[in-house]
Amino acid sequence: MNATTLTALAEPNRLRIVEYLRGNPRSVGEIALQLVIRQPQVSKHLKILSEAGWVEVRPRAQQRIYQLHREAFDDLEGWLQTFRRYWEGNYQRLDALLAEMKEDDHEP
Repeated sequence: MNATTLTALAEPNRLRIVEYLRGNPRSVGEIALQLVIRQPQVSKHLKILSEAGWVEVRPRAQQRIYQLHREAFDDLEGWLQTFRRYWEGNYQRLDALLAEMKEDDHEP
């Protein structure tokens, strides 16, 4: 996971596209109609998302169909998991400290 990969999702329209693709693979035209964005803009955003690894494209007749690239989300989940472990450890230490403080308050 690198900054470029995450930066691709920072743009609101690209994030909307990713959220829309969560349902099913879609063509550029379908995305443009649903999100009310001009096709050239959608194509530009899809190119950035593709280069960052968030979406993949496959041809179907005259169309290009875009779908989410599962591995990118698996990588994101793994990266986020490192932060979960960090914060869970902090919360456990805080719980222990609070329990200790509570005991100290109850001692005569």
